[in-house]
Amino acid sequence: MLELVFANLRVRPFRTLISVVGVALGVVLVVLFTGLARGMANDMAKRAANWKAEIVFTRPGAGTLDSSNSPVPTAYAERLLQIEGVESTVPVIRYITPSRKGRWGLEQIDGVDWEPFAAMNEMQILEGRSPQANDEILLDERRMVEENTKVGDSLELFGRPYKIVGVFSPPSGARVKMSLGAMQQALEAEGRSTYILVKIKDGTDVEAVAARINQELPGNKVNLTRDLIIDAQERIPALNTFLRVLVGLGAFVSTIFVLLSMYTTITERRKEIGILKSLGAPRSFIVNTIEGEALMIGILGVALGLVTSVVASQVIARSFDLVFEFSTGWVITAIVIAIVGSLIGALYPAWSASTIDPVEVMANE
Repeated sequence: MLELVFANLRVRPFRTLISVVGVALGVVLVVLFTGLARGMANDMAKRAANWKAEIVFTRPGAGTLDSSNSPVPTAYAERLLQIEGVESTVPVIRYITPSRKGRWGLEQIDGVDWEPFAAMNEMQILEGRSPQANDEILLDERRMVEENTKVGDSLELFGRPYKIVGVFSPPSGARVKMSLGAMQQALEAEGRSTYILVKIKDGTDVEAVAARINQELPGNKVNLTRDLIIDAQERIPALNTFLRVLVGLGAFVSTIFVLLSMYTTITERRKEIGILKSLGAPRSFIVNTIEGEALMIGILGVALGLVTSVVASQVIARSFDLVFEFSTGWVITAIVIAIVGSLIGALYPAWSASTIDPVEVMANE
């Protein structure tokens, strides 16, 4: 039977190729985009891990890794300093916008007063100085390489040029930083911030300080930085829903391509199937042969899809500011979806082929 399966695939190479590409497309949808989602989420989490602040103070409904609004009055920074156990506070505006022309993805920019932020989080300027004027910015090392720029060059933000005055390390939060005042002016959000980083005193219990903040400033949202790092993927709105939709779409694509391919193949092979049945081939043999073809298509589609995903991720990562991180779980999921989808897609054509009447076929053809 195995020889018959391979022979059937070789006889119609173009149709086999189209089916394999269809299955591969389903694999790419799952592997490539889940890798992108996971990579971007974990990249943001790693940069958040460089915060030495233990608490992120914000408002309900405002994210801390992905938000671009400014619901928190900066006056809370002074109020937080009065709470027992708090050592220092730094307001931050996180702004997210579609990338500039020539780049793909999202642009993240932090508005923050550099000196207190650097002192709190043990940051340093490798080259240049901190922003002083409202048209000056800092970039981290990776962003400098991606932009192919140097200190003194300009970068367009908010529709106007900003001068790069320094390079900071390690990466923390957004890769582009300007002063808090400059961001507030650009967004017309005077006296506002997205969140406030809170550093507690050495030896103080973090959860106890968080409880006091909740008690003295009710109605706000207090996040522990360690929790933001652990569940960063869950904090990006609708990410899990997006991934589930991708999985469903991948399964649908794999199934429908194989179903259509096998069904049209069966209509063209009625004579061959009739001959097999007239020679005594049982229905199970016909079904197993069709399912064997679908299995081989699924395996070839998985191989092509995985190779395409790896190559595409390398090209995209080198061309754009995007990070991929493939998960073994999602890769296995893509493989299972492709194989099972191929087998399910071939079920109806296989059953239809097994019911062909050899007498009718011989009489007509």
